[in-house]
Amino acid sequence: MRLFIGNLPHSYNEEKVREIFAAHGEISKVAVPTDRYTNAPRGFAFVEMPNDEEAKAAIGAVNGTEHDGRELKVEEARPPRERGSGGGGYDRNRGGGSGGGGGGYNRNRW
Repeated sequence: MRLFIGNLPHSYNEEKVREIFAAHGEISKVAVPTDRYTNAPRGFAFVEMPNDEEAKAAIGAVNGTEHDGRELKVEEARPPRERGSGGGGYDRNRGGGSGGGGGGYNRNRW
């Protein structure tokens, strides 16, 4: 089972997250995403535990606990969103579409 850990202190790395969850069962993977420009942790992590019962016990044990002044939020991770082609085409009357790509040229705006 893959767990999402939110509200993580920005000083925590993979080793610290592994330390928190190791008491609750076997861990197969820990990921602490970082900002691509500063390389600083983004304040959340993912933990994969092969045993679902242990993962559920870890959720119950760690969710709501305080670490360095922050209350951790632990839940089962949702599957990643499908990434489409974005949006934001040219529309001379509406100024572009919505979605990941942003807007387009709007002739009537200027």
